[in-house]
Amino acid sequence: MAIISTAGLAHTFRTPGGPVEAVRGIDMTVAAGEILGFLGPNGAGKTTTLRMLTTLLPPTGGAATVAGCDLIGDPVGVRRKIGYVAQSGGVDLSVPVREELITQGRLYHLSRAEAAARAGELARDLDLTELLDRPCAALSGGQRRRLDLAMGLTHRPEVLFLDEPTTGLDPGSRADLWQLVRRLRDEYGTTVFLTTHYLDEADELSDRLVVVDKGAVIAEGTPAALKERYAGSPHATLQDAFLAITGRGPAPVDTAPVAV
Repeated sequence: MAIISTAGLAHTFRTPGGPVEAVRGIDMTVAAGEILGFLGPNGAGKTTTLRMLTTLLPPTGGAATVAGCDLIGDPVGVRRKIGYVAQSGGVDLSVPVREELITQGRLYHLSRAEAAARAGELARDLDLTELLDRPCAALSGGQRRRLDLAMGLTHRPEVLFLDEPTTGLDPGSRADLWQLVRRLRDEYGTTVFLTTHYLDEADELSDRLVVVDKGAVIAEGTPAALKERYAGSPHATLQDAFLAITGRGPAPVDTAPVAV
């Protein structure tokens, strides 16, 4: 069952120098409970696509549904069912962790008691309990990223969008966050839409990959299938496959359809 579906999704920016087609027509589906890695070189249209799917930027063409809601006709419905963790984060550094989590709950119309209870649940799930009374400014990078994730999960979203979630984290913190993402899928059935420039991260986490360039999908499939097709072996590196897919490496091994 598809929880995200797009057909010809597009966005053209109007600039003084003329129109710029950032996304030229994205066609893709994401299954419920899937971790999807959304990859592409800089300027490929990843960020514009992500901003459209999270209702931050209206499409100028095409259509999409997210968690059963029409992206154009019901953006409020989409926002109620998704969580979004931006690359830059959104934590108020001037307040304690507990207050930040409770405020997030209140923004989703929970009573103060419900928001406090949800803050406690999230703190336990994301190993933040001992940090609840610590100022957000005093958190390490990994701790702050776990808080970002907790805030994105406050309303138990069906789909969680993660934009470069481990940028700047040390290897241990990256591994911890990978484990948390897998838990979201395995224990709660959360669909995760992941953008990352770390190809080892995409390979480790993703059930399936969609690669975009010049505003369109140019390849999709499981990591093993893409590596076999474009790099000659399912045991090759995803970097080798990615370079071939985007035209910055050896030509594809064959042109047979990828088994998804």
